[in-house]
Amino acid sequence: MSEIVNKVKQSKLETVDLEKLAAGIEVQELDIKDFLFQELILKEKEYREKLEQHDWSQYDGVYLAVFCSTDAILPKWAFMLIVQYAYDYAEDVLFGNGEEVMEQLLTKKLSEVDWKQYQDKFVLLKGCSKMDISSDVYMEATKKLLPHVKKLMYGEACSNVPIYRQKRS
Repeated sequence: MSEIVNKVKQSKLETVDLEKLAAGIEVQELDIKDFLFQELILKEKEYREKLEQHDWSQYDGVYLAVFCSTDAILPKWAFMLIVQYAYDYAEDVLFGNGEEVMEQLLTKKLSEVDWKQYQDKFVLLKGCSKMDISSDVYMEATKKLLPHVKKLMYGEACSNVPIYRQKRS
């Protein structure tokens, strides 16, 4: 009986797993509606009182996603006050729901990667993951990889979609 050979491991294929960029990132949401009168009206005195009474320590070390899920019309300073309270606790305070903030953070992390390590290589952007990574993040990763790779694919090693192949000179 012959030995089973892992042809994927033997190939010159480099896999980029965007989910690994998200490792260790924890995002918590804060919906401003909870601080508004009838979840719609900002009464400054009440708003400030509720912010002051809120337990901001619960956001210690996490990324805080701040948004309003109702159709309330809010002044910009309403969001600025939240930053002031969360600043000493949260890793960062960002505008948007949890999914939008995760997208912002992953896009930022993409700019920190040394993409030259993929110079003239066959690269697979891993497609299946436990986390739902937005198309925007995949597009950004593609833009970062294109100037470097010989070939770019999406999906899994056993089943991938070709995206780009460097023209032969």
